[in-house]
This record gives sequence, C-alpha cells and structure tokens, in this order.
Amino acid sequence: MNDPLLPPHGGYRKLRSFQVAELAYDGTLIFCDRFIEKRSRTHDQMVQAARSGVQNIAEASVASGTSKKTELKLTNVARASLEELMRDFEDFLRQRGLRLWPKDSPEALAVRHRLSDSSDKSDLSNLKTAPPEVAANTMLCLINQASYLLRRQLQRLEQDFLEKGGFTERLYAARTKSRSDQSEKSAPSAPSDAPHTPAAPLCPRCNKPMRRRTARQGPHAGQAFWGCTGYPDCKGTRPC
Repeated sequence: MNDPLLPPHGGYRKLRSFQVAELAYDGTLIFCDRFIEKRSRTHDQMVQAARSGVQNIAEASVASGTSKKTELKLTNVARASLEELMRDFEDFLRQRGLRLWPKDSPEALAVRHRLSDSSDKSDLSNLKTAPPEVAANTMLCLINQASYLLRRQLQRLEQDFLEKGGFTERLYAARTKSRSDQSEKSAPSAPSDAPHTPAAPLCPRCNKPMRRRTARQGPHAGQAFWGCTGYPDCKGTRPC
C-alpha cells in the first residue's frame, strides 16, 4: 500500500519529547516563582525558553504533514531553547556556590529513574518544597532528558527525510503518476481489424531484404510488388 500524500501528523501529545518538555516548562514556572525575582529579566528568559521548547515541538509536529524541512527546523529550535534553559539553571547553581550533580551521581540517577517511566505532573511536587540545590539539579535532569529525546528525534527525522523525501517530492511523484495514468487511458488503442503488414521477404536472387514498391508502367502498373533493395545491381522481385 502506497504512503498517503499527507502522512499522519499533529500527534505531538503522544511524543515522549513533548511530555518531558512540558514537565520542564511547568517545573521552570515553579522554580522561577520560588527562587528568581519575578520582575527580573532572568525570570522572563527562563520561562520563555521553557515555553519555546514545548511550543516548537508542537508546531513541528503539526507542520510535518507538509514540510519535513520546517519540522526539522522547529524541532531543532526546541532543542536549542532547552539548551539555553539548561545554562540558566547551571548559572543559578554556580553563582550561588551550590553543587552541580554529576550525571552519574546517586542523586541524579534517582531523579532520572523516577522520571523515566512517567510524565505525570505529580513528579514536580517535590520542587515546591525542595531546597534550591535539589530543585535546580532536578530541573537539569529533566531538561537533559528532554534534550536527549529531541536529539534522538532529530536523528530519526533526518533519516526519514533521506529515505522517504519530503512533501514536495511526494507531491511531484503523485502528479507524475497521475499524468502518466491519464495518458495511458487517453491513448487510442489499435483497432483489432487493422490490416496486417507482412514482414519484408528476402530477395530470391541475392538474399538481401526486399522493399515494397508499386509498378509505375507496363501491364502491372499500380500494383504492389516486392523489389530488391540492391536495385539496380539486383533486379529480383516477388509478388505481394
């Protein structure tokens, strides 16, 4: 069965990358309201970066039906926004002299394990009471997971584009096939009672192929006959 011209698209809510990025957005709102001055530029930047991650994943999914190029671009923008947000949380820890958890530390592994099998917003409940070091590192684990999922998603999208092409290529292929089918339908078919033209015989004298000719004079004027293609060197003939 051929792939549809417009493949399934827009199901971003089922994407694991969207689910985790949405958690990161909600967690950023909780964190910033607790630890970042609400009227500061940093507060706005962090919230907007988190929102950009979620919104661009959704827009990329909707755009995927007609433009793989746009889907790739917006997915990459989502990942870049989350990378920016990650730097803000790292800066928060560094500027306050708080510890940044190594990715293989017991604390980081525990957070990743808790988040790996669920996208339930109850996972963010600890952020409302956790101290700043724990809250910031928890958010970093969450954002790292979202970034990893987007990186895998981009790799898959690039591979799909190389193997299947984009909407423009599918549209061109469909139009070409449609025109070809129409041409075949409209082409006149040869009538079944069309006269049969016999194959040219060989000359009885020199064995060269013969050519169909018409007598111009004499008692057989106007009649067709086979004449040797070696004429005038060979004057062999055959009746038609």
